[in-house]
Amino acid sequence: MDGTLAVLFLLTGLIDMTVNHCDRGCMKAAWTGIRHTVSAGQLVFEADVIGQEAYYRLDAPVSFGPFRPAVGISVDTHGDVWIGAGAVNEFSTVDGRGYAELSFMPGRWIRSETGPVLGYPLEFRSGLEAGIYQEDGDRVGVSLDHRSNGGLGHPTPNPGLETVLMRYGRTHGE
Repeated sequence: MDGTLAVLFLLTGLIDMTVNHCDRGCMKAAWTGIRHTVSAGQLVFEADVIGQEAYYRLDAPVSFGPFRPAVGISVDTHGDVWIGAGAVNEFSTVDGRGYAELSFMPGRWIRSETGPVLGYPLEFRSGLEAGIYQEDGDRVGVSLDHRSNGGLGHPTPNPGLETVLMRYGRTHGE
């Protein structure tokens, strides 16, 4: 996978901002409540499942237009760690029960001795998530995340790393 998810994040965010936010200020701050999201799933490298990953993300209690700041950290079964910060952009279904979300977060990749070689310590994590809201406002979804250095380490490799995750999120203070 290439930078498709990152480009999709930017384009849909700009369209969403223009259509749904500019009437009240394109990047005007809005209170959204803080969201904690935990995930677990398969770690895929060069089309092979090579382990599992646990991931935690904290979404800020404020959004700027369609963009909501977020920080995240993941650890996999090799002992590799990724930590980063960026933004998420959520789209809700008409009835408000379902959602889709795109994310983009640059971060630091800390490789263990046995982890995959990604070619550069800066790895961009982009993701696509879809799920449903439960009656209590919690949400459950499935996500595909991709990490890539975007060719920054040229001529070192840029193989990319995918994770397929089940996610659970809870929002406080809405």
